[in-house]
Formats: sequence, structure tokens, C-alpha cells
Amino acid sequence: MHGLVARTLQCFVQDTYGQERWRRVADDARLDLPEFEAMLDYEAQLIGRVLTRAELELDKPRAAMLEDIGTYLMTHPNNERLRRLMRYGGEDFIDFLHSLEELPGRARLAVPDLNLPALELTETAPRRFALVCKCTGPTSRGYSHVLAGVLRAMADDYGALILLDLADGSGDDELIEITVIETAYTRGRSFVLGAHGAGRGG
Repeated sequence: MHGLVARTLQCFVQDTYGQERWRRVADDARLDLPEFEAMLDYEAQLIGRVLTRAELELDKPRAAMLEDIGTYLMTHPNNERLRRLMRYGGEDFIDFLHSLEELPGRARLAVPDLNLPALELTETAPRRFALVCKCTGPTSRGYSHVLAGVLRAMADDYGALILLDLADGSGDDELIEITVIETAYTRGRSFVLGAHGAGRGG
């Protein structure tokens, strides 16, 4: 498993719950070193062990923890560059949804050996969408929960009001059903395209 995934899990625990709780997770998971290197590869079994220990330490079900990780990626000040990159997906939340199929390719441009599950978006009715996560085996299971956290956070960022429903798809696929109730429910967070102030408000 790519070290960037492992590093994200580590930073989530550290930034959200503190360094001491991460150290307990690392010790309980029997990590040789308490820090993951983003550019190394790690055995999926090791990451699974860390996830299990984090569930116990944080007293949080895995699905909820994975969704919290997705929210963390979009909302924590340390991840502002990632949040800005995601906002380039469109003028409103529906535009953003239509950009999601490009996400795995954009991730590979930034990190060539990072393989995220492919995404397929279908509009099933006006403002209703089905987003299929093409998971490939156990190492990518649960990706839809992380993505659900991303979607909820980005809906808030755009000022949209949405409903999400997660389900199993065919085979290893995971499904997120998305209902966009209102695209401009609140003002949303500010977003400026350029470093010198030229741009748009969110």
C-alpha cells in the first residue's frame, strides 16, 4: 500500500486526537518506527493492523473513522492546498461531482504510483447521482467511506445541501447515492483562484 495512504492515517490521528494517542496506536500495532514515510510502500496487512488499533484507541467504528479521514482531508488547515485543488473541480457542487471521474488520473499526475479506485458517476434523476467506486480487492475496501467524508465536506465548502446513502455495488464495487437538495443552501467558504486576489467567492 502506498505510503501516502499510511501517512494520511497517521496525520489524521495526530492532528485530530494528538501525538500521544498516535504513539499508543503505533505501539499497539507494533510499528518498528512511529512515523510513516509518504514515498515508501507498506504491506496492506500492516496498515490493516494500524486501522484496527486506531478503531480501538479512538473507540470509533471503522466506517465512521474512514469518513472522518475524508472530512479531515478537506477541512484541516494543514490540507488547504488539497482543498483548493478540489475546488477547481467546478463553479458549484454539481460541477464538482462531474469532475470526480478525473480524480484518480489527477492523483496519478501528482503521485505517479498512487492508484486510487476508478470512479463512475451517473445522473439517475435530476439532482440525483450514483457514484460507483471501482474497488479492487481488500486493500481498497472502505474507499467509499473516505469519499463520503470528502463529499460532505465539499458540499459544505460550496454551500450545498446534500444527502448521501452508501451501499455495496456489484462485486467489489462500492456505491454512493447522492441527492443534491440545494446547490446554494448557504454562502459556503471563500475561494480565490489566484494568489493575488483574482477569483471568485465560494
